[in-house]
Amino acid sequence: MIGKFVELPIVGRRIPIIADEYADPDKGSGAVKITPAHDFNDFEVGKRAGHTPLNILNATAHIVDGEEADTAGIPAEYRGLDRFDARRKVVSAFEDAELLQDIENLKIEQPFGDRSNVVIEPWMTDQWYVDAKTMAQSAIAAVKDGKTKFIPENWEKTYYNWMENIQPWCVSRQLWWGHRIPAWYDEDGNAYVASTEAEAQAQAGKGKKLVQDEDVLDTWFSSALWPFSTQGWPDKTVDLDTFFPTATLVTAFDIIFFWVARMMMMSLEFMGEVPFKDVYIHALVLDEKGQKMSKSKGNAMDPLELVDEYGADALRFTMGRMAGQGRNIRLSKQAVEGNRNFATKLWNAARFAEMNECGAPGEIDYARVESPVNRWILSELSQCAAEVSKGIEDYKFNEAAGALYKFIWNTLCDWYLELIKPLLAGMDDAAKQETRMVCGYVLDESLKLLHPFMPFVTEELWERRAEGRAEAKGFLMHQSWPSTEPFTDEAAAEEINWVIDMITELRSLRNDLGVPAGSKLPLTLVNAGAEIENRAMSHEDVLKRLARLEDISMTDATPEGAVTAVIGETMSALSVADIVDIDEARNRLDKELAQLDKDIKSTEGKLSNEKFVSRAPPEIVEENRERIRDWSARREKLKAARKGLEGL
Repeated sequence: MIGKFVELPIVGRRIPIIADEYADPDKGSGAVKITPAHDFNDFEVGKRAGHTPLNILNATAHIVDGEEADTAGIPAEYRGLDRFDARRKVVSAFEDAELLQDIENLKIEQPFGDRSNVVIEPWMTDQWYVDAKTMAQSAIAAVKDGKTKFIPENWEKTYYNWMENIQPWCVSRQLWWGHRIPAWYDEDGNAYVASTEAEAQAQAGKGKKLVQDEDVLDTWFSSALWPFSTQGWPDKTVDLDTFFPTATLVTAFDIIFFWVARMMMMSLEFMGEVPFKDVYIHALVLDEKGQKMSKSKGNAMDPLELVDEYGADALRFTMGRMAGQGRNIRLSKQAVEGNRNFATKLWNAARFAEMNECGAPGEIDYARVESPVNRWILSELSQCAAEVSKGIEDYKFNEAAGALYKFIWNTLCDWYLELIKPLLAGMDDAAKQETRMVCGYVLDESLKLLHPFMPFVTEELWERRAEGRAEAKGFLMHQSWPSTEPFTDEAAAEEINWVIDMITELRSLRNDLGVPAGSKLPLTLVNAGAEIENRAMSHEDVLKRLARLEDISMTDATPEGAVTAVIGETMSALSVADIVDIDEARNRLDKELAQLDKDIKSTEGKLSNEKFVSRAPPEIVEENRERIRDWSARREKLKAARKGLEGL
């Protein structure tokens, strides 16, 4: 049948039968009618067959009239009809002619206008195109040669997939805004492309009346010029020389093709080099349930409202802490509020430093610092600086922000500032002066490390800490980045971490047993040895104050009415019999252990379900695994506390 014809009913036009790989032999009869002017796939089939498409729709989706209708052989009664009215009339005509065999109720993919919500019809018109396939070759080579790198690297596959299958780029748009197409037409329809109308007129010659094309360039065409057009190009400006190419582009994966690839093509075409060295692809921001934010869903969060309520730094730091590579961000107000509290914690630390005259010494000589607690915090600061620097350099901003959060909130504020209170209140002037110097130094270095994530509060605190001093410190943003040279003091770390672990475990034990917050308990260290005894006595004030202890004593045997806990290699006994209702404590621990067992078993069952693991988002699966780890650790602690009550 190839090469023969069929007759189109109603119109009476002969249609050639052609063969093409696009037809599906297993679908229906294996034959399909095509409309090359109103379907993208059909257009390509018609082009391969060498046929001229017939346009039957106008700009308002009505059937054409006049010369185009004559060419297509459209009967008079259909001309000018709305497309939907014309379809109904065609069906009716087929029924009258007894040509309608069947009507199927099928679901098909149909494009709709996002604003008008009306069905979009493909419509063949004259447009301006860029030969994107040719331009893409150098852009592909630039990534393969390592001139531009994607981070995470897996996004290179997306880039290659788009670029290697790129189609001619239609750059003309029928909009009221944008860069006008630089083309002019004479009365005969000849086009003249030029930078100005005067240049176009020179091309056309005298006596030709020119009219500029009414279309504008695609927005992405203009955006593709951004790396160099914003710096004064085509003039060779100082800004262009300074800021092109840039170091890093930060963007989302959904515009790798629309923006990143096109900037690459344009920069290589007009500037001869790539526009940026690294392309960091960040996550999408979803709501707390993992849904894409949408006004229609009512789950969209306005960043300006979040800034008004919690501050710009809180929102910025939240994004930094959650920006893990290859993982979308689940944003919630609670998360932003928590990081606002982090900023408050930092502010209070600065107030503490001010009240205790902890100044800003600039650089300090680590070798001259003697106190274990001061050498410990300098060691912790050194580790934090290394982690933050590496996190930023590797584009793992969540790891950098996480290291800062842990160091400032936990290490600096919760522990160091508490541990140095006895030194600041003591009678040893040398120790007091050293502590003031180290505390001020650590706070200043912390502000430097935190500045990329929380620029406003850190700059404000830096300025306040500089007030009233003879030396001018200048803006924080102009200061040198903290040193990443490692500094460790293992002996100081072991000593202070022992104190912290002791306080933490005793607090946890008190909480698990239901000891009233105001009650002070006697602590006995069993067979501790001279070194541990000296350590306990050296930090006695801190231990008694932070662990709510009545006294600390040493013995060779566990006292009656005490529960025990092993901290490091130290057996600690906390006397609780006179304070706690032992039976009530046992019952409460048994109930919590039973609930933990139930939760762990339920979640393990969910994770053993292959359907759940394969269908659930990776972050949800990991969240459930993390819960099991936390619950298991909690269960072991409660079991130890329960065992300690058995002999009481």
